Amino acid sequence: MAVGPNQEQRCFVGRTLTTTMHERILNVADPRAGYLVLKGEIDAAISDVLNGPSYILGPIVERFEAEMAAYVGVSHGIGVNNGTDAIHLALRGLGIGQGDEVITVSHTAVATVAGVRMAGAEPVLVDVDPSTYTISVDAARRSITSRTKAVLAVHLYGHPADVERLAALCEEKGIHLVEDCAQAQGATCSGRMVGSFGVVSTFSFYPTKNLGAIGDAGMVLTKDEQLARRIRLLRQYGWETPQHSLIEGWNSRMDPLQAAILSVKLRHLPAQIERRRALAAKYTQALAGLPLTLPVELPNCRHAYHLFVIRVADVGTREGLREHLRDIGVNAGIHYPFPVHLQQAYSGALRVGSMEVTEAAAGTVLSLPLYPEMADADVDRVCSGVVAYFAQRP
Repeated sequence: MAVGPNQEQRCFVGRTLTTTMHERILNVADPRAGYLVLKGEIDAAISDVLNGPSYILGPIVERFEAEMAAYVGVSHGIGVNNGTDAIHLALRGLGIGQGDEVITVSHTAVATVAGVRMAGAEPVLVDVDPSTYTISVDAARRSITSRTKAVLAVHLYGHPADVERLAALCEEKGIHLVEDCAQAQGATCSGRMVGSFGVVSTFSFYPTKNLGAIGDAGMVLTKDEQLARRIRLLRQYGWETPQHSLIEGWNSRMDPLQAAILSVKLRHLPAQIERRRALAAKYTQALAGLPLTLPVELPNCRHAYHLFVIRVADVGTREGLREHLRDIGVNAGIHYPFPVHLQQAYSGALRVGSMEVTEAAAGTVLSLPLYPEMADADVDRVCSGVVAYFAQRP
């Protein structure tokens, strides 16, 4: 098929899609757009790093560690290579390892479970709350044993887990609350930032996150000075003095290029979250009344809308809607299609509770495009496609 000068082609599953240039392909996220809007500041920050003198850790990383800790409202930040390493080293810092259990969820990125396994501990997977898709406090309580050392709460899609109840549960049982904040930078519960409730919290700065690097990066945050010192040792061979290991450690260092970029982006994060929330409100208004479930924001919570996740009746409806949206140049995503406990690497290998909500969600959730650089017209285009799909159904 011939394509004119003002058109572009994209191929999807054996079909050729042609859209006009002003109707560009919309993806769930667009990290490049986030770079372009801050290009001048980011390029200047990168230039500062290239001029030296530190290319591993150093003062630029230390500055971002302090900025991120202050933003969340804790005392100490430890920059690491990625969010998976952050979970691993946080658990190691707490002394959690072989023979210990960590309760977490199956409805999450596999990185959550991988980080627990890297620490040598056993993940115990429980179901999620049907409204927020975050860890069920009641399910977590039922799974606590004498081997349980921590609950690892994932703040999914940008909505906080029920951290106040989880903190009370962990205090009652004498175990640690660890927060996985990879998808929730800027979310709050009762006016406090997520990441400030647990004894330790972990962050991923993967490029698509609310606060995204241009590459991999992660961080561990804590209020505990001794814990922070231990995690700093663990991230770099156990060194406090170069070339001398006080304890056995790993190599997981945030590089100053990513720290410089993230320092720039952190200054703009509050405004960008407000934009995410405005776009989410636009989605909510336009899609109200359709046969689907929209995201919720529970009382005392402030959703950071890393993702705008809807839920439909069944997998057939979801796949039909995805195909319809692809035909108009909108790539919706699925977070997540395969619960961790059903993935080949982990199937039958972990202690797993009832997964009724998790398994139902895996077949019915759909993430619509949402990022701060989207225009209102982009949301209108997505919503028109969703409305049209349901209008044509019998």
